[in-house]
Amino acid sequence: MFRRREPVPFAFIAEADTFRSNVAPPPRPRASVGEVVGRWLMGLTVVAGLVGALLVGGPALSTDTSPAHTQQSDVSQGR
Repeated sequence: MFRRREPVPFAFIAEADTFRSNVAPPPRPRASVGEVVGRWLMGLTVVAGLVGALLVGGPALSTDTSPAHTQQSDVSQGR
């Protein structure tokens, strides 16, 4: 199949950056008090969950290198 080669005027592409429309989009509806409170509560819940995960999981991630915490049984001490 043959491709038709037609001249394409590229002037409209250069003018597209400077074109400004006089039609404004409709304004966004304002959020109600309940929606704002719900968003705040959702955000606080997510933050509290992350902080709680760090508090609970922090001790498990720490590396304990002190020799005082090594466990020895009575059998290994010869008793």
